[in-house]
Amino acid sequence: MKFLEKPFGYERVLTKEDLQQKPKKQKGPRANNWKSVLARIWKIVDEQRFLLVMVLLMVVISSALALVGPFLIGKMIDDYIVPGNFDGILFMIGVLIAIYIILSISLYLQNYWMIGIAQQTIYRMRVGVFNKFLRLPISFFDKRQHGELMSRATNDIETVSATLNSAFIQVFSSVLTLTGTVVVMLYLSPLLTFLTMIIIPAMFIAMRWITRRTGKLFKEQQAAVGALNGMIEETISGQRIVKAFSQEERVKEEFQEKSARLRLVGFWALSYSGYIPKVMHALNNVSFAIVAGVGGLLALNGHASIGMIVIFTEYSRQFTRPLNDLANQFNTVLSAIAGAERMFAIMDEKDEVETGHIGKEQQLKGAVAFQNVSFKYEQAEDEHTLNDVSFSVSPGQTAALVGATGAGKTTIMQLISRFYDTNEGAVLFDGIDVRDFTREALRSQMAFVLQEPFLFEATVYENIRYGRLDATDEEIEEAAKKANAHDFIRQLPQGYNTLLTADGSEISQGQKQLLSIARAFVADPVILLLDEATSSIDTVTEMKIQEALEVLMKGRTSFVIAHRLNTIRNADVVFVMQKGELVESGSQEELIAKKGIYASMVG
Repeated sequence: MKFLEKPFGYERVLTKEDLQQKPKKQKGPRANNWKSVLARIWKIVDEQRFLLVMVLLMVVISSALALVGPFLIGKMIDDYIVPGNFDGILFMIGVLIAIYIILSISLYLQNYWMIGIAQQTIYRMRVGVFNKFLRLPISFFDKRQHGELMSRATNDIETVSATLNSAFIQVFSSVLTLTGTVVVMLYLSPLLTFLTMIIIPAMFIAMRWITRRTGKLFKEQQAAVGALNGMIEETISGQRIVKAFSQEERVKEEFQEKSARLRLVGFWALSYSGYIPKVMHALNNVSFAIVAGVGGLLALNGHASIGMIVIFTEYSRQFTRPLNDLANQFNTVLSAIAGAERMFAIMDEKDEVETGHIGKEQQLKGAVAFQNVSFKYEQAEDEHTLNDVSFSVSPGQTAALVGATGAGKTTIMQLISRFYDTNEGAVLFDGIDVRDFTREALRSQMAFVLQEPFLFEATVYENIRYGRLDATDEEIEEAAKKANAHDFIRQLPQGYNTLLTADGSEISQGQKQLLSIARAFVADPVILLLDEATSSIDTVTEMKIQEALEVLMKGRTSFVIAHRLNTIRNADVVFVMQKGELVESGSQEELIAKKGIYASMVG
């Protein structure tokens, strides 16, 4: 049944049936229910046990004082105001002032300490998620939107932070206040206590009806935020493509659709959760009216004093107030659980498995061989990206990989660098299976120059130094000279100390590539991986890049993905790939003489 066709001008997304449908339980280690999520959050919070005990102590003190106040006011009415004892009234006023001063101090301390606990907990979560990102395999990031992952590491954790700052104290305080209030109310009048509690079944029925809907909606809301963030990140990163193909209107429509979904899910989440305080307020008034009416009759018939009725009506308010607070905090907790569940889902992903045992002490010579290697990506169904590929490259040789898009060239690079491991066969370095090397030891002897150079938001010095963090300024400048980058760097506003933005908008594409080549020079690798480093570059800059690469490749084992054959004129061996298979290999002269696929590409 449709219940909102076009809220605020947007198309309906959910139906009542959608909201009432129970979420499917997931198998595996992921946090899939609120108990396990809360248990994991508590485990992190519990590491600050001393401060937590102090917070709980302050909550106990503040809750007790909040209960004592109304009781003393009632006693003051019966014992001092009604008899007209002025001195007694002044004394009780002084006691009450002292109580409320201590109450204020305890409230301040519990909030101050709880903020510290919450921020430390969130710090640990945020660092934990970021460190997890660094331990995850490349395949994890290949299958997910980066903006959505960022949302989990920022928005979802902030939701947990907001809940810890407020809800933890509120829930504990409400439970204590509720328990203490019931005890005192029973002591004063079991009859009036029973009348006060008549509303509890109605409260639970209303809460159950509402929370069955809000739980799923808050999860939907967090997912919608992640999807929206993913699209924003994607659109900003690909802004040139969007404008180049005049796709602004399509992107605008897609963004409006995702925004509409978030708005609609948020509308229903807040609408349902908004029923809670209104229902609780109405039931509070009903309870108060019952207690006030019956209490008044008891006072008129001499079965209760005026002070006792005042105490009890205040406690009846105090009884429903923590229930109301608990109901309101329940929405916050549900939202935090949804965010924490998404964060823990990342934490539960399998780390990249390190099978290697050979460390940096093993200096590579640069011999690389593929032995009957077959490979397919997880998202691929049956089709292999590489099929039974075998070849060998001697130390210091330059090997060119040519072929159409999708032929398997990049996959070979991925296997050499161990971003992925083979499904069948083996990749050998100096006759040793690549999986026997630790990834750190392997990559410390490699350097990459990619088609799209990546710069960090840092100075030129720091961007080049990323190739080897202990490189001196003199070594960096020497590397820049070899990369033909020194001259243009000197012309920058602060030279090597010029701060570059993440997209490197201050310099040209070719200059960014020269910096990445300088970074490779600093790394001083044994094996060099080049992914068409001269594409989309003007002719003059291409010549500079080509010259720098020739110096860089000298004496190093190099793999070059070539789309333009003039960039591999100095290659020692050429591997021609077609649909995941190695169809031709040999020197350029040999392949041209064969008059096969490579000859047709050259010709």
